[in-house]
Amino acid sequence: MTTATSAGAPRTESKSQQAYRFVRERIEDGRYVPGYRLVLAQIAGELGVSVVPVREAIRRLEAEGLVTYERNVGAQVALIQETEYQHTMETLALVEGFATSLSAPLLTADRLDAARAVNARMRRCLEDFDPHRFTELNLEFHSVLFEPCPNPHVLDLVHRGWHRMRVLRDSSFGFVPGRAHESVAEHDQLLDLIGDLQAGRIPALDLELAARRHRTATLDAVLAYQADHRPHAHER
Repeated sequence: MTTATSAGAPRTESKSQQAYRFVRERIEDGRYVPGYRLVLAQIAGELGVSVVPVREAIRRLEAEGLVTYERNVGAQVALIQETEYQHTMETLALVEGFATSLSAPLLTADRLDAARAVNARMRRCLEDFDPHRFTELNLEFHSVLFEPCPNPHVLDLVHRGWHRMRVLRDSSFGFVPGRAHESVAEHDQLLDLIGDLQAGRIPALDLELAARRHRTATLDAVLAYQADHRPHAHER
């Protein structure tokens, strides 16, 4: 049978695994948005299987926190935990902004060139947008800037924040792809500010605040999207 699984997926997968991949990929790439009703019979029809393996896949996704199930409502894509997401992003904005400002004087020309190269790859990624690849590159870009942070306690908090973000949602950009374009442009601005700081034209606080705004802009975009896509009782 033919399925819409990812390229390279083993052909010996069970029907349940195929259904799992089918649904998970659509959650991750934004086709199934938070609150989207998962109609088992419809998914089974698309895959050409019975409802049983689809139900097994949904249970697995529920265990992973990607799907929720309510009586008289059914299965739906889990909403981002707004409060937890907001607190994590706000904290990350503070500690990563500070870490970036502490790292800036230590960033070599080679390291800045590496950051520019990553951002160029992010810009190319926008042409055929893959939110998960973009998120990986985004972390790579910011890691170049914050890893030289001389304060190990601050750096540990940054690492914890990024890890927590991945637990909450693998990629925010799947829901707000327009934010990805803005993010790449802001990366260029951050690199310019680092150059200004190293040349003594601006204080470290200017860079720290810009890095904070860069992070909270993504938070604002995701929360706005979340508010606009809450499920309604009439949705099927």
